[in-house]
Amino acid sequence: MTLQSSESFMTEAQYLASERVSETKHEYLDGRVLAMAGANHNHSRISANVLGEFRSHLKGRPCEAFMADTKVKAGQNYFYPDVVVDCTNAAGDEDFLTSPLLIVEVLSNSTRKIDTTKKLLYYINIPALEEYVLIEQDIVSIIVMRRKRDWRSEYYYLGDHVTFDSIQLTLSVEAIYERVDNDDLIQFEQAKFDTDHQ
Repeated sequence: MTLQSSESFMTEAQYLASERVSETKHEYLDGRVLAMAGANHNHSRISANVLGEFRSHLKGRPCEAFMADTKVKAGQNYFYPDVVVDCTNAAGDEDFLTSPLLIVEVLSNSTRKIDTTKKLLYYINIPALEEYVLIEQDIVSIIVMRRKRDWRSEYYYLGDHVTFDSIQLTLSVEAIYERVDNDDLIQFEQAKFDTDHQ
């Protein structure tokens, strides 16, 4: 997803009221409204891969995975993570989550700075959050930050497996990047092909 800053400032109540009737999704950061544009194919593939694996794993359990149409409240701010896991059985009139367990953001050129700075600071101050995951789309690189490890960054690349401790699920990096088209994956697949045909 890409973000475009609006010059208008709103109160939190004004934002929530306007977002309920808006055809375009907006994030709300420090009183500013940020319009969200569509994602490219690689971004969508990564988000869908993660969501699919999470939903399958969590079937029949109290936790649930949501994709980018579900807002998360972080302090006085509201964001639409690419994938979020919540275990509070969110329902009723609220149109946002307040106690996410796990948040995943797929990075793009327009969102990388905010995802790795301001959102990071607001997200890790949500008491229920246990893991924050950042996934690059143009290269193969995954960063996982965990509360129990003082939010230190751990990096994963092709050939690695990522364990999402908060939901007790391990995925290969290849599964997360399935069908994604970038140079790292092309080289990795070519190397595998060459090895298999020697």
